[in-house]
Amino acid sequence: MEQQRYALRVETVDRVIRAVAVTPLPKAPEIVLGVLDLHGQVIPLIDLRRRFGLPTRKLRTSDQFVIARAGLLTVALAVDGTESVQQVLPEAIQEAGGIVSGTEFLEGVTRNEEGLVLIHDLGTLLFPEEARALARALEGTPA
Repeated sequence: MEQQRYALRVETVDRVIRAVAVTPLPKAPEIVLGVLDLHGQVIPLIDLRRRFGLPTRKLRTSDQFVIARAGLLTVALAVDGTESVQQVLPEAIQEAGGIVSGTEFLEGVTRNEEGLVLIHDLGTLLFPEEARALARALEGTPA
């Protein structure tokens, strides 16, 4: 089975860090694995496997967290690994509809030497009810 590759717009990404300890966040949406403390900032950790309907697994020390902005919220995205920053010309991006399922989370699709790359739209990362539940859960965490 071909490995799925996802991309983000570089302007949404702050940095990539190695997996760190995660604190559970009671009453958070199911896709939130917990929170991490990054230099005094409490950041929710999102399980992209769960969001994309992929098989879930426990976090590994070899995993990475992509710190990115999803709208006004800074989040950490649990990923198996990261590759590189590549320029993609707008004409190389196709609409995702009809190419792959689960297009509600995608801005588009492009192709590179390894195959298809699904470009994620972080604006759709959390459903409105999940965003509200996450905000309520985060209100109870110390800064």
